[in-house]
Amino acid sequence: MNQEPEMGSTSPQTDQQIEFLRSSIKKVLLGQDDVIDQVLIALLCKGHVLLEGLPGLGKTLLVKALATCFSGQFKRIQFTPDLMPADMTGHAIYDMQKGKFNIRKGPIFTNLLLADEINRAPAKTQAALLEVMQEKQVTIEGKPYPMTPPFMVLATQNPIEQEGTYPLPEAELDRFLLKVFIDYPGFEDEKQLVSSVTSGQLAIENMNDHITQAIGSEDILQLQKITQEIAIDEQVLDYAVRLVQATRNTSTILKGAGPRASIGIVSAAKAWALMNKRNFVLPDDIKQVSIPVMRHRILLSPESEIEGFTPDRILNQLIQTVDTPKV
Repeated sequence: MNQEPEMGSTSPQTDQQIEFLRSSIKKVLLGQDDVIDQVLIALLCKGHVLLEGLPGLGKTLLVKALATCFSGQFKRIQFTPDLMPADMTGHAIYDMQKGKFNIRKGPIFTNLLLADEINRAPAKTQAALLEVMQEKQVTIEGKPYPMTPPFMVLATQNPIEQEGTYPLPEAELDRFLLKVFIDYPGFEDEKQLVSSVTSGQLAIENMNDHITQAIGSEDILQLQKITQEIAIDEQVLDYAVRLVQATRNTSTILKGAGPRASIGIVSAAKAWALMNKRNFVLPDDIKQVSIPVMRHRILLSPESEIEGFTPDRILNQLIQTVDTPKV
């Protein structure tokens, strides 16, 4: 018999499933707890994630670890300058014997899609992701083909100062719920990582030894449904919208965040509340997720860039100026 959750808390089964995902990925990706939490936030609220970091910091490892925890389909597309849109989405092939076209679906048809080094492909190829990220479908030869839920894109990119990279189109950036930075690990974490890898205890090839079970697609869909049902007070909702609107009324930001940012902050805050075993959103949940939701949706003024400001620094300052509700 299922144990009933306490007032204001979530069910033990939900807590166990989220903790399983969190702890399993931490076994193979050391020293990146905040990054893991943000990727799980996106999974819970049906969002997509853009992971940015220098080569060798574990971006691809993180996605593979998540795929190992999850029994749905997982596919990887390596983005290169010569990758064409049809290489991802698929195309029609004429069958001479039957006298008709057959549709061959591309690798984009999966549950968990790793778009590796997405900014190494030109804008035309990147734009092929716009429809599937927003509408969860792909149009081939004029006919829409829906994706099987759950569907999530995890794109990795190297900083655009790296040679051979292209900036992502604005419309595509806006479709990522979160932009997550992967930074260097701390001393103790890096020491443990070096020891584990050089002794053969930790490698992509034997990842299944560390993650011995997986949860199913139905469980992920149920977690996503529970996330949507998390309660949010009117004052907290008002606070989220005021934070986003503040980005449109400051001289340090040339282009503020749009309504997708408001939707994203509330959705992500619900997921963060669920991950903290609560069935309601606090103002602190809004603060916790607001920067990764908005950092890729604002454009700094030329003066701010000249002075060396970053989106994170500007957003941090902005959050301090917006009144927090007392709930």
